[in-house]
Amino acid sequence: MRGGSYIALAAALAALPCAHCEAVAGPGAPKRAGRAQQGAVKAARKQPPPQARQPAARPAADNPFRREPYVGALAVDAKTGRVLFSDGADRPARPASVTKLMTAMLVLEDVKAGRYGLDSQVAAGPLALQMEPSVIGFYDAKEKRNVTWSVDTLLHALMIRSANDAAVALAEHSAGTMEAFVARMNARAKSLGMSGTVYYNPNGLPPNAAKKYPWKSFNVTTCSDQAILAREIVNRYPEMLRYTSKKTWTMPNGQKIINHNDVMRMDKWKIVNPDGTEAVDGLKTGYIDAGGSSVVLTGSRGKRRAIVVVLGSATKALRDEHARTLMSDALTSL
Repeated sequence: MRGGSYIALAAALAALPCAHCEAVAGPGAPKRAGRAQQGAVKAARKQPPPQARQPAARPAADNPFRREPYVGALAVDAKTGRVLFSDGADRPARPASVTKLMTAMLVLEDVKAGRYGLDSQVAAGPLALQMEPSVIGFYDAKEKRNVTWSVDTLLHALMIRSANDAAVALAEHSAGTMEAFVARMNARAKSLGMSGTVYYNPNGLPPNAAKKYPWKSFNVTTCSDQAILAREIVNRYPEMLRYTSKKTWTMPNGQKIINHNDVMRMDKWKIVNPDGTEAVDGLKTGYIDAGGSSVVLTGSRGKRRAIVVVLGSATKALRDEHARTLMSDALTSL
């Protein structure tokens, strides 16, 4: 597919009358376009491959937070924030493990402020040990004892393995309690202008009565808000890419962990720049059944950098397909 075609298609569709726009912009039964509209759509598309098309977001099993092809998608220039593509960017979504971007950023903020170092040791409290997978584990079965991990190791586990226990352990290490850290997450979101975001935990797990988690609600965000956060990270905390860009990493105990970011890791989705370098170097994926598959990507080409957010896809394949296309087109159009 030629670079920029997805973004050019969006502009062509945006010019159509509202009968088509309603189906793209919100939930509900899509309206059938008239003949003139259908002709305009066909002309704009010029028969591109299926991934270039923008079907109206359809709820998966009547779940408004998990849709085909997604709840929302957004591509922006990382430096200026200029919008390159937008579809449902302000629809509420459940970010799942994308939540960990804010958690990691606040930890890096602590390290920069000298509150503790990357080599500081972190123990897991009862709540962290209670977390369901993905986890990194704080117990040495061979020696039959609890272990500690450095902040640096836990950041690797958080961004690569998406370890839920690491998120809680880092939160408690940073603020004393998980609740205090979550309050800080929400304060930081507010200060950044992330008006559609509310955090209830630092890892994105859903409420779980059986596990007796202290949170009773799902984290909520929007593509627009996650783009704000991603821009803050890549421009003020570029050291985050040291963690998110690794496809695999070996823990100090020899355990190999693998990145969930398939657009960066798998050959079928990989974006290669003209100079042979790989474009995508982060940031974070997420999945929960009640919120679908989500990803926040960043990639660069020369001195240009783009951010792509896709939230609430019905399947991982849909998420990766659209995220990859949007990133490729965004880098071409910058």
